[in-house]
Parts: sequence; C-alpha cells; structure tokens
Amino acid sequence: MHKAHDKVILLFIITAMINFGGCCVYSFTGASVPNYLKTIWIAPSLDRSGSGEPGLSDIFTNKLTQKFIDDNTLRVANKSNADATLDCVITSLTDAPVVVAAGENVTSRRITITVQVTYRDLVKKKTVYEKSFSNYGDYPSGGSITLRRNAIETAIDHITDDILLETVSGW
Repeated sequence: MHKAHDKVILLFIITAMINFGGCCVYSFTGASVPNYLKTIWIAPSLDRSGSGEPGLSDIFTNKLTQKFIDDNTLRVANKSNADATLDCVITSLTDAPVVVAAGENVTSRRITITVQVTYRDLVKKKTVYEKSFSNYGDYPSGGSITLRRNAIETAIDHITDDILLETVSGW
C-alpha cells in the first residue's frame, strides 16, 4: 500500500513538472504594448519581390490585418486615427528545391518569403523597429498551382504571426 502511494505521488510530480514546466515555452519575451497605443494602421504592403505572383501584396495585407483584428491588442484603424503604423515591403519570394531523393530527384519545393517591416509609434514620433521577417511553406514537386499557392499562404501565415508577436510583445 505504501509503495502504491509513493508511485501516485511520483506520477503526480512528473505530471505537474510536464504541465507547468512546459508552460513557459510559449511565453512572450517582452512587455506588452504601452497603454497610450490603442490603434494601428496597417498600410497596404508593397510587393518588390519581382516574383510576379498575382495578388501577393493584397493577400499579405489582408492576412496581417486579420491577425491584428483577431488579436485585438491594437485596434485596426484608418491612417488619420492611428496611434501606430506598420509598413511592410515584400522584398523576396523564392521557390527552390528542398528535398532531393535518390537519383537527384526533387520531391519537395520551398516557397520562402521575406518582408521588411517598419513599426512606428505616431504618438511619441519614433520608430519602434525596422526588421526583416522571413518564413516558408513547402509543397510537393510537380504539385498543382493550388498546392504552390497553399505554400505561399502558409509562409504568409507564419510571417504575419511573427510580425504580430513582435509588435505586441517586443517592447
């Protein structure tokens, strides 16, 4: 009976360590947005990637705007009412082989997108950060246009997550 009790306690301690020890993995590294910043204007992104990918800047801008709306830390506003702005320039979109199987056959391709972002505090009239964000999405080699487009959207989804996180917690 005593050994069974010890095993239950040990199991409880291990479970607690896993559950509570892992909670810090996703914690923010910075502080939150200053109280005086309530709104943000997200400028239409510019596509200077030279990729010719149709609608890339619109897809990016819409995804980033939706992330801020869903997060609700900063309310998305028009330019004349904003306390802060985000300006984004898509600087590159590459499509390259990522997995080469035996016989040098390409089995997967990677879309990598890089975006230069400038975040400005309009209240204190200062640039909070100017930073490059890059992320990717993979798709099978020889895949359809739809699979390639999904890889682009995956890359955009990851980059916009990174931008949101940096903007609301990088203080």
